[in-house]
Amino acid sequence: MKTPDYYLNGLINNNEAVVAQIYQKMFSQVLSFVSSNKGQRTDAEDVFQKALLQLAVRYKKEKFVIQSTFEAYFFTVCKNLWRRELNKSKIWVTKHEIVELRDDNEDIAMAVLEQKRWELYTESLELISEKCKQILKHYFSKVSYEDMVIKFSYSSETVARQSVFKCKNRLKTFIKKDKRFSLLSKL
Repeated sequence: MKTPDYYLNGLINNNEAVVAQIYQKMFSQVLSFVSSNKGQRTDAEDVFQKALLQLAVRYKKEKFVIQSTFEAYFFTVCKNLWRRELNKSKIWVTKHEIVELRDDNEDIAMAVLEQKRWELYTESLELISEKCKQILKHYFSKVSYEDMVIKFSYSSETVARQSVFKCKNRLKTFIKKDKRFSLLSKL
């Protein structure tokens, strides 16, 4: 099994064999995600290319460390890029106004910023207790408080709400204590 650094170094060195490996391993998964979320093959190809470029540019500037597998990280980058594209098109469709197109450099910069924020969030999430992780997982999945009462054996919905509130605050505390928070929140 190859390390994330193997792929990242291959990207910044324009190693065609490494890029081909990434395509072989990941493109079908990205295509499937984009296709199941209102996209076409050409959209998936664009997202894939932007993700490759984003990772290469960021790794060249700062030798960051991927905590998961390269495949999981790369897929997350692609999902985030596609969601940004969907949000842009949603704005266009709902407001029916001309939107000034941004250049790719600004798009890449925004995608990198979003990825860094996501990394801060997921790393901070690992610092809270397992119970809080489960509570927040249910909360973010929009599980009702009534169902949470049953799942976690709470005495009432009020207790469930209080638990969610406390767990969200613990997560916020870890995020705000991180030295990256002040920089990422200003941008």
